[in-house]
Amino acid sequence: MHIRAVQPDELLFLQDIERAAGRCFRDIGMPEIADDEPLPLGELARYQKAGLAWVAANDAHAPIAYLIADLVDGNLHVEQVSVHPDSARRGIGRSLLEHLAVHGAGNGIPALTLTTFTEVPWNAPYYARCGFRPMNETMLTPGLREIREREAAHGLDRWPRACMRRAL
Repeated sequence: MHIRAVQPDELLFLQDIERAAGRCFRDIGMPEIADDEPLPLGELARYQKAGLAWVAANDAHAPIAYLIADLVDGNLHVEQVSVHPDSARRGIGRSLLEHLAVHGAGNGIPALTLTTFTEVPWNAPYYARCGFRPMNETMLTPGLREIREREAAHGLDRWPRACMRRAL
């Protein structure tokens, strides 16, 4: 497995990975998340063109996981990290997060942030093991507040969610 920038012709693979990874939510009573469509190709292309999209590829160079990030209030915000279930539980998601951390630190970024479900084992508990810490309401930046508002409008607050931060 190796991590590299997403190529323009791989965007459909990202959608496929997201759909496959999302199916796990059905097993824990979150079918709405499982059925949620991945980001449109145009949005994924925006991340790719901005240099904020990476894949973990297998030995055949095929993407098996991906991470996209945004610059939000001076930090790199993990918009999405997804691992295909056939490749899960091998440290691939953690490797993508570490790659982003190295990228951020090398560019003077002070922290990584993300929003996540607090009660999903492969969400907040996993990110805590990767060095992320919960942020209370007073710690949220304007950009994170805006992200949370968009998520709430999309219906994600039906389940407990949190913002998390990892200092670099």
